[in-house]
Amino acid sequence: MTETRGFTLLEVLVALAVVAIALAAVIRIGGSAALNAARLEDKTFADWVALNRLEELRLATSWPSTGSLSGTEEMGGRVWRWTQRVQSTEDEYVRKVEIQVARDDAPDAPVDSVTGFVGRPPPASPGQRGG
Repeated sequence: MTETRGFTLLEVLVALAVVAIALAAVIRIGGSAALNAARLEDKTFADWVALNRLEELRLATSWPSTGSLSGTEEMGGRVWRWTQRVQSTEDEYVRKVEIQVARDDAPDAPVDSVTGFVGRPPPASPGQRGG
């Protein structure tokens, strides 16, 4: 008498359940990684927009006035909305600048924020020409 050994229906169902649970975990991890990559990309572009705005203020020949100002900038194929707030400091030659950047489609949810300081530009000497 030869004995044939195979899988029972119960063993097949248990194996399928284990595979289904493992695949669900892999899909969840993949989705989380994709979401984190998108957030990191947004944060990187928003940081670049804020740092570019801060450098524009530092390179300007005029002293930024205190108060708030907002505008838009294109970076990475998207439009970003920035808001800058310039404040006086204890040093009369330095101003504090806070810049928040949000996606244009969600202006009330800032993606990144940068704080920096801008020094007063030196006065132009008589022989210099303005640019």
